Amino acid sequence: MTDVVALGEVMLRFDPGEGRIRTARTFQVWEGGGEYNVVRGLRRCFGLRTAVVTALADNQVGRLVEDLILQGGVETSLIRWVPGDGIGRGARNGLNFVERGYGIRGAVGVSDRAGTAVSQLRKGDVDWDAVFSSGPRPRWFHTGGVFAGLSDTTVDVADEAMAAARRHGVTVSYDPNYRPSLWAGRGGPEAAREADLRLARHADVVVGALGLAGPCPGALRVEADEVQDALAEVAGLLPRAEVLATTLREVPSAGVNDWSSAAWSARAGFVRGPQMAGLQVLDRIGSGDGFAAGLIYGLLTTDSEEDGSECGAGPVAGLDAAALSRALAYGTAHGALTMTTPGDVSMASRAEVEALMAGGSAAVRR
Repeated sequence: MTDVVALGEVMLRFDPGEGRIRTARTFQVWEGGGEYNVVRGLRRCFGLRTAVVTALADNQVGRLVEDLILQGGVETSLIRWVPGDGIGRGARNGLNFVERGYGIRGAVGVSDRAGTAVSQLRKGDVDWDAVFSSGPRPRWFHTGGVFAGLSDTTVDVADEAMAAARRHGVTVSYDPNYRPSLWAGRGGPEAAREADLRLARHADVVVGALGLAGPCPGALRVEADEVQDALAEVAGLLPRAEVLATTLREVPSAGVNDWSSAAWSARAGFVRGPQMAGLQVLDRIGSGDGFAAGLIYGLLTTDSEEDGSECGAGPVAGLDAAALSRALAYGTAHGALTMTTPGDVSMASRAEVEALMAGGSAAVRR
């Protein structure tokens, strides 16, 4: 049985460590991707059984990505393999070069992902009824705006998947996760906004919900005292949504962030998450996905055993303020710990997350 399924691209990340991409001679290799990072964190940190729906070109690079996914414990049986032609003319695998940033120099991502196998997915390529009904059905499905923005066809695939999940009673989450590079020349932020609203209307939970405030992504800077009103605005656009959640970040420097979160639900109203001022950051890439993983874990275990193994249906229905606050705490702590290690993916344990939630320190443990 799989607890959580995600739909998204998994790229090979090249990390020059403390150096720059343009001067690097060696790179550390990781796997990563906005939607995949969530299920990877849910598996390795929180112990849930997870799977990723994606597509890879069947060559040595694709098999390296598969091997990294396997090391992360995420189920690979739902990967769609596309025959390789030797040079990537028909389909290829995505590459992502990432600088971590330091001080006044911010993090930089340079992706090389046009024409990837997953960007060519079309409606009907995946039997979603089989994904959500074979054996005990998954309890949660997650996708986001990174996948939706890959091509003109992927938004239809995401729409098809989310609608099928709802038909089968699976809780659905969506993260707008706007990437300007994906929409350049394809309608820009206005087209991204249209796609996000189309897909978010299927979602029970929207992570990164402030991305839907204002006329289009990136057009509105929401100050701390405006978050409640901004989430209320988004709630008016998404009457089906049960939970709207967001990270809150101020960036004095690449290495020091003020980190927090907030959420809204129909029953609990507006709830603020833990405040972590002056958080030391090694690598911020993937921290929002870490937040999403912790939040989902918190919501899935609200009315169940802490190991998440026995969870009732509808984990976000009738959520009260205490349960939402607990889920925010899991998300905020896990996202914070994700920023303390290199790479997109979480290296934290659930015990570390819960110790931080309880006010733990960075003292040496022996």
